[in-house]
Amino acid sequence: MAKSEDAEKPGRIKQLRMIAQIIKQANPKGMPIVFLSAVGTLAVVVVIGLVTGYLWYSVFIGILAALTVGLVVFGQLAQRAQYSILHGQTGAAAAVLQGMRGNWQVNPAIAVNRDQDLVHLVVGYPGVVLVSEGPGNRVAKLLKAEKQRISRVVLGVEIYDVQCGDGEGQVPLGKLQRHLMKLPRNLKKPSVNEVKDRLRSLPRNMPMPKGPMPKGARMPRGPKMR
Repeated sequence: MAKSEDAEKPGRIKQLRMIAQIIKQANPKGMPIVFLSAVGTLAVVVVIGLVTGYLWYSVFIGILAALTVGLVVFGQLAQRAQYSILHGQTGAAAAVLQGMRGNWQVNPAIAVNRDQDLVHLVVGYPGVVLVSEGPGNRVAKLLKAEKQRISRVVLGVEIYDVQCGDGEGQVPLGKLQRHLMKLPRNLKKPSVNEVKDRLRSLPRNMPMPKGPMPKGARMPRGPKMR
């Protein structure tokens, strides 16, 4: 079964082509920027080699440096392109949160109101984080209700509420991962697992949103919390 699933996955070259198409769709200048950044890096290293008298050595180093710089720029543009595609979709914040590296557990859409505003539950080293999607004047009440409900189960554990959006005081979608990674580490790994176990007993008291949630949205994984 696992072999058949692996066979269905696109190869590395095909994946890169697909990502390149996404970048081109979001930013027509994206791939030329990747190419120019790599060529520019190679040129700078070769010039240094000419000046110092180590031309062939600098060519070898330049090729490696050009590939590294090109891949870094390619990854950054891919991330921005995927953020732009997800922006405005129902459940976009959940797709971004599920791309986080490390000991994080994400439960999408634990609460939703009639306006299709969402609250997602995240558990990690900071404690419990409630992330909302929707205008601030509507999600505040939703966040407060979920915070009260969850606090009964995780006594003594820090609970943060984060509003994801473009409004005043909200965290933009593209900065959501970084915002959570900057939260203080209040728990150790055993405590994180204990909180996860406690929250599993909480019933889902709200229906799933009617709109489509982003499926298979593979966000580039952010830095791992150490």
